[in-house]
Amino acid sequence: MGAGHGHGHGLGSGGTAEKPTRARIRRMLIGLAILVVFLALELTVGLLINSLALIADAGHMLTDVVALLMGVTALMLAHRGSRKPGRTFGWHRAEVLTAVANAALLMGIAVYIFIEAIGRIGDAPEVPGLPLILVALAGLAANIVVLGLLRSGSKESIAMKGAYMEVLADAVSSVGVLVAGILTLSFGWVYADVVVGVLISLWIVPRALALARTALRILTQASPETVDVAALEADLRALPGVDDVHDLHVWTLTTGMDVVTVHLTTRSYNQAVLRAAKELLGSYGLDHATVQIDSPGETKQCEETVTW
Repeated sequence: MGAGHGHGHGLGSGGTAEKPTRARIRRMLIGLAILVVFLALELTVGLLINSLALIADAGHMLTDVVALLMGVTALMLAHRGSRKPGRTFGWHRAEVLTAVANAALLMGIAVYIFIEAIGRIGDAPEVPGLPLILVALAGLAANIVVLGLLRSGSKESIAMKGAYMEVLADAVSSVGVLVAGILTLSFGWVYADVVVGVLISLWIVPRALALARTALRILTQASPETVDVAALEADLRALPGVDDVHDLHVWTLTTGMDVVTVHLTTRSYNQAVLRAAKELLGSYGLDHATVQIDSPGETKQCEETVTW
C-alpha cells in the first residue's frame, strides 16, 4: 500500500539512550525489600493497637511497594526487551494492569478507614501513643533510607523517579502518624489517631483516582494528554510535499513510552519528507514513530480498506 516507509527510535522521554544498569535495579530491589518489611510492621502494629493512622499509613506505604515493583519491572523489561515473536511489545502492559489493581485496593483501604472513623465518633478507643511514635519513626527512617537509594537514579530513570516521588509522599504520611502519637502521648487526645487516619486517607483517594485514570487511558489506547493530536495533524499537513495525512494513531504503550503511526500522501516519494515528518514527531515527544509514504492512488485504496 505504501511507496515508502520510515521507522524511528529516538532517545525517549528520558532523554538518554543508556540502558538501565544492574546496579540501578539492585538499588530498587533493596528499597522494595525494606518497604515490604516496614509495611508488614505498620499493618501488624496498627491492627494490634487498633490504630487507624497506622493502618492508613500502611495503605499508603503499599503504594510505595507497588510503585517500586512496577518501576523495577519496567527497568527489567527495558533491559531485556522482548525475546519472543508472539510478544513483540514484551510485557510492558503488566505494570499498567498492576496499577489498576493498586488503585482499586487503595480505594478499598480509604473506604475502610472512613467507615471505621464514623464508627469511632463518640466512642474512640484509647490508642497508646508510644507505639505510634516508635513505628512512625521506624517507618520514616525506612523512607529516608529508600529515598537515599533512589535519589541518584531518579535523575536518570523515569521509572525510578516515579518510585522516588511515591516514597517521598509516604514520608509525609509517616510524619502525620508521628504527630498523632505525640498528641496522644502528651495530651491524651483520643481523636488524634482518627483525625490523622482520615487525613491520610483523604491524601490517598485523589492519588488512587489519578493512578486509575492514567492506567485506564493507557488500556483504552487513548492519546497521551501531553500530545495535541489535532495540532500534530495540522503540522504534518503543513510539511512541504505533503498533500494529505491519514491513519494517524497516537497511543501510550506504557508509562513514558508513547507510540505513533501515520500515513502521509505525496505526489512522489521523497526521503526529505520522511525525515521532516520524523523530526516533527520527535518535537512532540513521539520518538517511537512509524511513518508510511503513500501515493494519491494508494491513499484512496487505504481509505476504502481501513475502517477504523
